[in-house]
This record gives sequence, C-alpha cells and structure tokens, in this order.
Amino acid sequence: MAPPVAVVCVGMAGSGKTTFMQRINSHLHAKHKPPYVLNLDPAVHSVPFESNIDIRDSINYKEVMKQYNLGPNGGILTSLNLFATKVDQIISILEKRTLPTPPNPESATETDPSKPSQPLRKPIEHILVDTPGQIEVFVWSASGSILLETLASSFPTVIAYVIDTPRTSSTSTFMSNMLYACSILYKTKLPMVLVFNKADVKDAEFAKEWMSDFEAFQAALREEEEAGAF
Repeated sequence: MAPPVAVVCVGMAGSGKTTFMQRINSHLHAKHKPPYVLNLDPAVHSVPFESNIDIRDSINYKEVMKQYNLGPNGGILTSLNLFATKVDQIISILEKRTLPTPPNPESATETDPSKPSQPLRKPIEHILVDTPGQIEVFVWSASGSILLETLASSFPTVIAYVIDTPRTSSTSTFMSNMLYACSILYKTKLPMVLVFNKADVKDAEFAKEWMSDFEAFQAALREEEEAGAF
C-alpha cells in the first residue's frame, strides 16, 4: 500500500493558508478520506479545523515570549525550536497512525457469533500541515528545515504555496511571489503546487498567462509603468 502524502501549506501572511487547509480538510472528509492534521502555528488563536497534533498543546507561545523576553516573531521561532526537539516522537506517531489496523489473530478462532467484531481502522492517505503566518519563520529557520526534512524523509511530501490572488494582480507583487516560490522550491528540493487563493474575488487567469507568456507579463509591466503604478 502506498504511504500517505504530506501536504505542507506555506505562503505569505494573510494569503489564506488556514482557510485553504480548512477547505481541503472538509473536501477529504466529504470523500470519507479524513486526513491527519498538524498545526505548527503557535500564535494562532483558533483554527477552523480539528488538529490531530497541535503545537499549542505542548508549547505556550505567550509564556515563551515572556520567559525569553522575545517579540512576536522571536516567540514563534523559539516555539518552533522547542517543538522541533520532539520531531522523532511526531514522526513515530504519524507512522503508527497512518498504518491500517492489524488483523486480530483471535478473531479467526472466535466462537461467539453474537460478539461484534472490532471494525478495522482505515489507513490515512493524506497528512496536512499548517505552518505559521510569517513564512520566513518556518521556511528559513533551522527548526523549520528539521521538521520539513524529517517529514520528507519519511513520507512523500509536497509544498502547497498559497498565493493571495487579488494582492498579486500587480506585476511587482506577482514577481515577488514567484521569486519567493522559486527560492523555496530550490531550497527544499520538494515538489511544489502553486495555489491561487481567493479566486472568487479575483480570477487567476491573468497569473496563469503571465507564468506561461513572458511577453504578456512585459506588456502588463509597461502598462503599469506608463500609468505611474511604480
């Protein structure tokens, strides 16, 4: 049986990572294929989905800030550092949970037909990982690299890079997102999927055109320069 696929959700602050996680989680539940969900954002107040492993259960973000006299970003980074020390336990839990329930040898010799048999646990096919809102805290930190590399060494792993479509409609923001995505792609050396979020507000066709047709991007760039957008 194929191992579960881990989807690590990253993106700029406010791009809609958590909302994307909630939607893909709901979709998989509707398909009767519930995922195993990890929340690695210690500063989030609440998440719109149930997490199987939540960094907030073992790390108190505000206490870390107070104890080490840190600001918000430093508190998130230190919380991730502390959580990364438990990475072996996390992988062990994932490996155990993603396996199907082993058959009970006693069930074959069971003589009481009235006794209900224990239902088999379905194997997990997807692991979803939500990361902190500040992308650089996870992507460029040692603890983020440890968590990501350990996960990728145990399961097939994909990066889902979430892009705020309305905000990236300007050529400068679009190119900034593309450069960030490329830098993450080459740093992690993992497969990446670009997720153009909030497409109900702004259609992402312009972004697809700019990615496939450099001349179209150049034309849009000239239009913005002539309009004084820079």
